[in-house]
Amino acid sequence: MAMEKVDVKEREKIEAVRKTLRKQAPLTAKQAMYCNDACVERFLRVRGESVKKAAKHLRAVLSWRDTIGADHIIADEFSAELADGVAYVAGHDDEARPVVVFRIKQDYPKFHSQKSFVRLLVFTLEVAVSCMSRFVDQFVLLFDASFFRSASAFLNLLMGTLKIVADYYPGRLHRAFVIDPPSLFSVLWKGVRPFVELAPATAVVCSLDFEDSLEDASFTAYPRTASLRFEPAAALLATGTKGGGVGSASSRFSVTVSHDNTLKPWYLSTTTPSSVGPRSVVPTSSPSLIGASPLSARSFSFASPAARSTTMTTPPVHRGAPLTPFSTKGGQKTPAPPQQFPRTPRPSFLQSPSMLFAFKKDGQAPSRGERERESFLPFLRFYRRPYDEISYRAKMRPPLGGLIAIVDEKSKQHKTVQPSLRRHAGLHHQQLYQLHHHQRI
Repeated sequence: MAMEKVDVKEREKIEAVRKTLRKQAPLTAKQAMYCNDACVERFLRVRGESVKKAAKHLRAVLSWRDTIGADHIIADEFSAELADGVAYVAGHDDEARPVVVFRIKQDYPKFHSQKSFVRLLVFTLEVAVSCMSRFVDQFVLLFDASFFRSASAFLNLLMGTLKIVADYYPGRLHRAFVIDPPSLFSVLWKGVRPFVELAPATAVVCSLDFEDSLEDASFTAYPRTASLRFEPAAALLATGTKGGGVGSASSRFSVTVSHDNTLKPWYLSTTTPSSVGPRSVVPTSSPSLIGASPLSARSFSFASPAARSTTMTTPPVHRGAPLTPFSTKGGQKTPAPPQQFPRTPRPSFLQSPSMLFAFKKDGQAPSRGERERESFLPFLRFYRRPYDEISYRAKMRPPLGGLIAIVDEKSKQHKTVQPSLRRHAGLHHQQLYQLHHHQRI
């Protein structure tokens, strides 16, 4: 009973909005079709259930649609954009909401007017609205900002797009994601965020945070995120090179020392032993690298002064005749003293200030950045999915698809009518044959 009363009240408000619109100016057939119950209810929800505000907003939207020609935009006007995949509907998410992807380059506004971009935006949003199911009224926007080098240029484009969506598609936006923006965009976005109406529904994410999220995505397959840490296993492979080279296996810095080469780094001694093991200690001319193995000497050359000044003991080096089992007293071997190697220094504020803020207490709520990354994870597949013009054109309903869609629709109707005509013609010929045969008898 209570639900019926609510429905009656909503129905009365919807009719009141329509009456207010008719008093201002008569509605055309397309305008009346646009102002259906779902549309008026959405405007009422955005305007706080106020009939006057909803009617005023709806009238402004109707006049804007007539000015821009939203009901007459077709795909033939954007042949180049459709071929390049500038803006398209990538698919539907788990809640059947259409996902719109924008891959606009920075040079696009230079060669196209503002009106042409607005028409492209309206066409893409109309395609997204037309392919919605009956119980869905929102879409998701993905802005690929990796093609922009200027943060201010992309910010102008983003704010213009969000303003059009907020003013002329109220209640339609579910979420908007800005992916890989320029470096200074975050600073500018913090300044303008309080003045953007759809800012709470907009999130800024980085695609590098999701490199290992898919099964077929390997972390080491991407050179931009390759680790720069020292790998002793790779250094052992370097020792097997020609000339017995010894060097560092860092992915960015590497050096190989050959016995045939007279030029050697300053931290290696002039008498390098012929057989260098992975854990052997080489006498060095630098007091800060005493006891360091040649495999880690290169890494210690880039270390902090605190790490290089770690005191390390070196085993005594025998300069005389080689020791034999019978040269010692009692005929016993002297056990080799244990070798000590440099320890990895603990992180300090001077070495990495961010380490002090990287630890999170147990039970602490996730930050806004973490929440934004988690909310973007269901839409990552649409961002990585390659663009297919044929599948996108298949989502366009007439007349949005242009002449190709109209001709294709007529050809389908012709194909369905043609078999029926042939079937009727076959029955007619069969009846004539039976009548002629009956007359002969």
